[in-house]
Amino acid sequence: MLAGIRFPVPSLAEQQRIIGILDKAFEAIATAKASAEKNLQNARAVFESYRESMFSHGKRNWTEKTLDHLAENLDSKRVPITKADRKSGEYPYYGASGVVDYVDDYIFDDDVLLVSEDGANLLARSTPIAFSVTGKCWVNNHAHVLKFDELGTQHFVEAYLESIVLDEYIRGAAQPKLTQGALNSIPIPMPKDIEERRRVVDELKSVSQETGKLDAIYEQKITALNNLKKSLLHQAFSGQL
Repeated sequence: MLAGIRFPVPSLAEQQRIIGILDKAFEAIATAKASAEKNLQNARAVFESYRESMFSHGKRNWTEKTLDHLAENLDSKRVPITKADRKSGEYPYYGASGVVDYVDDYIFDDDVLLVSEDGANLLARSTPIAFSVTGKCWVNNHAHVLKFDELGTQHFVEAYLESIVLDEYIRGAAQPKLTQGALNSIPIPMPKDIEERRRVVDELKSVSQETGKLDAIYEQKITALNNLKKSLLHQAFSGQL
């Protein structure tokens, strides 16, 4: 099929000139991209380190409780709906990693903390495994539902669960699972004073927002460098370089 296609071929000298330009440009792009990716990793590592220090600092003056003593588990109220049986609507339908659909009805109308019950993300942690939701929603049986008496405590527990490795509480290799019993056994160290819990959460949120800004900057730089490489290739093969 390619036999009849004619390809414009520049002279050997021109080919060498183009290759020389591309080699230098791609080397510079690779160096810049590696630097941006390293900076992105560093920004995230700084936040992780800060979060870890927030939960380790002052633990001697904190109390430790398991989740079954901090929150009411509402898992028995969850109702899974197959995709074929869902009716499209305005209410978010939550699964293990967040919103998976929008449906026409809800079973919860409150402030609750959802925690992934199963899925590879429990180990990979590429997306949050603990996330607060507010208002009318539906939750399937892939996320635990926890109701706290006080919102500051809920957000503190959310931040803490995001900061720790949960591998020792997870069962199953093919399909990792965090059972209700295992979830309830996780010890949560926290300040006795509710205002102190809120302060920790507020500081973490502030640092997270600044880290997010850096993430966006470095992600934009990486995207721009990838686009520059494509543009140079286009120019090279269209005789514009």
